[in-house]
Amino acid sequence: MLSDVMEDYLKAIYQLQQGTDDRIKTSAIAEELDVTSPTVTSMLEKLEERGLIDRKKYRGVTLTDEGETVALEVVRHHRLLESYLTEHLDYDWSEVHEEADRLEHHISEEFEARVAAALEEPTVD
Repeated sequence: MLSDVMEDYLKAIYQLQQGTDDRIKTSAIAEELDVTSPTVTSMLEKLEERGLIDRKKYRGVTLTDEGETVALEVVRHHRLLESYLTEHLDYDWSEVHEEADRLEHHISEEFEARVAAALEEPTVD
């Protein structure tokens, strides 16, 4: 089982990788997550040990297939929650991102399936 913070790192790396074939630098991850570079380095070591990233020291990281699978699951949860909060609970779009960030790590697969069904199985944001 991964911690919320580990999932946040994988999601950040995934989002930073979109549209590029380049490795993601520690400094970019630090900026994205608003943490220090040494903090990022420490977490990247843990993610590498778990086989979730491919890390080349001083050259950056990429997600492994397993890391990408985890990141995509977190992103899916986040997007479903944002949609559900706005469409069924009358949240304003300006309110949903932070709420979804808090919830995305804590929903079960059954809850995800029920939210997706309530939203008529969306395939895009």
